[in-house]
Amino acid sequence: MAKYSQKLVDRICSLIREDSYTIAEICDLVGINKDTYYTWMKTKSDFSDSIKKAEDARMQFFVAEAQKSLLKKIQGYEVEESKITYVDSGKPVVDENGKEKQKPKIKEKTIVKKHIQPDTAAIIFTLTNGNPDRWKNRQDSNISGLTPVSKFEGMTDEQLEDFIYGEKQKRDIVVDGRGGGCAETPESEK
Repeated sequence: MAKYSQKLVDRICSLIREDSYTIAEICDLVGINKDTYYTWMKTKSDFSDSIKKAEDARMQFFVAEAQKSLLKKIQGYEVEESKITYVDSGKPVVDENGKEKQKPKIKEKTIVKKHIQPDTAAIIFTLTNGNPDRWKNRQDSNISGLTPVSKFEGMTDEQLEDFIYGEKQKRDIVVDGRGGGCAETPESEK
């Protein structure tokens, strides 16, 4: 097990800054126990301060890289794609298994520049977060005016039954008792 030293602290901080290792992975790489790491975090203020500074530096790096990537997504960018066509050269070559085969020769090499269009989602994200007063990514549902109220609102069950009964009578429907079933008036009785 490694003893506490400034050299060890610098190594741990370097690992934190350069990559996104877990604490367990860092401890394995420097030869200390995870419990030792957490004990040092609690008991040694210079250790915990150094770790926090290294974590802050790593996060600043991630933010800077994210900003560069976002800028590329917003502006669009160029990429080069190459396509290579091979033919047999006529010269035999022996591979690692001792088999003889033809050595390939480049027949044609094509390089194509492609423009990657700006990403609409990245643009929307930047505008809505960068200037939320001007660019909003939400719907406004302000309803003005009076909203219609149902003519049945506030009626008791008995009043509703009376209304239904009255409507059925208006439409020439024979009602077999209040609240019972109903049937249309036969044509012969009309």
